[in-house]
Amino acid sequence: MSILDLFKLDGKVALVTGASRGLGQAMAVGLAQAGADVAGLDYTPDCAETRARVEALGRRFLTLSVDLRQSSQADLQAVVAQVTAGLGRLDILINNAGIIRRAPALEFSEQDWDDVLAINLRAVFFLSQAAAKVMKAQGGGKIINVASMLSFQGGIIVPSYTASKSAVAGITRALANEWAALGINVNAIAPGYMATDNTAPLRADAIRSQSILERIPAGRWGTPEDLQGLVVFLASAASNYMNGAIVPIDGGWLAR
Repeated sequence: MSILDLFKLDGKVALVTGASRGLGQAMAVGLAQAGADVAGLDYTPDCAETRARVEALGRRFLTLSVDLRQSSQADLQAVVAQVTAGLGRLDILINNAGIIRRAPALEFSEQDWDDVLAINLRAVFFLSQAAAKVMKAQGGGKIINVASMLSFQGGIIVPSYTASKSAVAGITRALANEWAALGINVNAIAPGYMATDNTAPLRADAIRSQSILERIPAGRWGTPEDLQGLVVFLASAASNYMNGAIVPIDGGWLAR
């Protein structure tokens, strides 16, 4: 077997949350390019662009519409059941969906705290739990969480986001400890400053944007496509001995 064969995802099924645009769309397309069929989950039923890009590669696509702010443990179990019913199995879970709310800590609202933690942390845990039950029965699988630079740093005026992403790093390690023996690899990627909707206010602020770029050795904002190679690796047999890793992909931000 060639080393490149280890990266193939032929016959695999992936569930990607936040798949309608940005990082989630790029990851869904990258997985499809490697051979996986994809279920794309978002709060909006409009995953038409992602569907078109995946199906153009000859892969199947299942659209799921769920508001992760309101979803219960039972709701997320039902999501996984929809994937297995529609696509036959579940081998890969990408917990990508996330939101950010910005305000000084002295003024931060209860709603902004609860909304961010519900999507960025609570849904990540209970969707992972539901997926792991299926993966255990199948003999293994891959769970990839999306952490952040703020899994390592404190940031400013984003207390709930920092709390959630620090916790994502923690539960990635905790779940890896419990599930590695089941053949389930749980790891996380930690994107740096990416050109997405979440960073639009920063990129629109010329002074803030310049200060960020001056700190990034690569000298540019990341793109969603920059994540595709790492995601395919972590979803594939090439990463079978990786458990509980939080992998930065940040243009060198943390190295500074």
